[in-house]
Amino acid sequence: MSEYVVDASVAAKWYLDEIHTDAARELLGGEHDLHAPDFLLIELDNVFCKHIRRGEMSVAHADSSRAALRRVPMRLWPTGLLQETAYSTAVRTRRSVYDCLYVALAMVLDAAMVTADRRLVDALADGPAGEHLVWVEDLG
Repeated sequence: MSEYVVDASVAAKWYLDEIHTDAARELLGGEHDLHAPDFLLIELDNVFCKHIRRGEMSVAHADSSRAALRRVPMRLWPTGLLQETAYSTAVRTRRSVYDCLYVALAMVLDAAMVTADRRLVDALADGPAGEHLVWVEDLG
């Protein structure tokens, strides 16, 4: 069984039809242990609200997506446990603390972090955090 930390760029694709959606949804059907910082729920609420404002998603679809997300068998970790590692990683890599919360969890769990954020993968590829990053299309 594989252990993956899932970031918001991947989890959003479970509920939105976008590029890389099929690859992201493969995580839901496999035998994987999924993890994320609890901040993921807030990030996805923000994504859904943005799509509602743009007229790209109905409130009903957002509400059902939020409910479905909470049924995904995924362990959510308190961000407070990750904050110091996320901060030091963000300072070192010049990435956002938000992105580094996911990276920090992957480092703590010695797991792979799956992302659909190509800029994040490219920015961290050559450093110590890079060994924990997996581009969503490279899962198969």
